[in-house]
Order: sequence, then C-alpha cells, then structure tokens
Amino acid sequence: MFPTPDISHLNSADYQYVYEPAEDSFLLMDALEKDLQSLKSARPSVCLEIGCGSGIVSTFLAQMLGPDSFYLCTDINPKALEITRNTGQQNSVLLNPVLTDLASSLADRLENKIDVLLFNPPYVVTPSEEVGSSGIEAAWAGGVNGREVLDRLLPDVHRLLSSQGVFYLVIIKENKQGDIEAIMSKYQLEMTVVMLRRSGPEHLSVLKFTRKNP
Repeated sequence: MFPTPDISHLNSADYQYVYEPAEDSFLLMDALEKDLQSLKSARPSVCLEIGCGSGIVSTFLAQMLGPDSFYLCTDINPKALEITRNTGQQNSVLLNPVLTDLASSLADRLENKIDVLLFNPPYVVTPSEEVGSSGIEAAWAGGVNGREVLDRLLPDVHRLLSSQGVFYLVIIKENKQGDIEAIMSKYQLEMTVVMLRRSGPEHLSVLKFTRKNP
C-alpha cells in the first residue's frame, strides 16, 4: 500500500487558488493503486493529468510507477502549476506542469503517445456562466449536467492515447455515465468501472477507458 503524498507544505492560502484534495481525489488514487500491477506491466512512458490542481494525484502516480515515466500535468490556473511542482518536490518526484486549457497546446505533439491519462474534471452541475474561469471556480463548476468541460475533452481522448493507453476519469451520477460510455464507444474505446464510492450526497465513480480489440 502506497502512502498518500505529503501535502503538509500547502496551507489555507494555497486552497484559495486550488482544489483541496477531497474524497474524489482519494478515490482516483485508490483506483490507480488497485490497477497498479497492470499499470506497471504496461511500462508507461508518458503520463498526463489534465487539471492537476494540487498535484497530489500525479505525485501519487509517480511514486507508484517510478522515475522511468515522464509525468505531464496541465491546468488552466497558473497557481495550480506552481503548487503542483512544489507537491512533486515535496515528495521527491519530478512533475512537468504545463499551462494550457485541457491538453490543447500539447495535443499535436502528443498524438497517440499518452500511456496513462487522468482527469478529475469539474463535474458539479452549475449554471453555464460559472464554467471556464482561471480561478478556483474552475475546479468544480461543470455547467449543464456537470459535463461542459468534460465534453470538450472526450472527442480528443482517442487521439491522445497510445495503442495500449488507458484513460481514468472521475464522475458523479449526475454526469450520466451511460451517455459518456456511448460517446466513447463511437471512438472505439471501451469502459469499465474501476471503483465506486458515496461521499455525502455524491455518488462517485472512477471509469477506465481502453481501446477496443480490433
């Protein structure tokens, strides 16, 4: 069992800028640990977390898989990149933060090169006008069905993933899992549910997508 990364360097001032790790963050880490053997056996070269926030999940992944993989982390919030880099340093792992919207500035260079893709999106159902800021609101505001940010990424996942790539996604019940599965199936990606957990009113799931066998 891997320990939760040390985030004692973060304080209340930092959490005014980035999402404080919560049950969804820990569920994603638990799902990655559950899949540790399959992840290690795939010998991933490039890992990418979209919307890295505090950097705790990428740090956990890097602690599990070791320094042979290259860890990219993107966020639209410049403060999140600074904090993510510091979280990696606090835990003696090297993370490579990139300021971009989702993976937009990396998509061409990373086409079919991502072995592990992670996204804990802003999934809360909110008014559309709350979506897309570069501040802390971007960490949770998901708009209609909590899907407005996620739906922008889904059509690009198949272009990012390597032939053996895997995509881990956190959702809540309101995000309509069946609809997400149908969208991804159009891109020849199949879904499995890795882990489920209830946290207060939220029914959280971690979904995993891989390429369908030809």
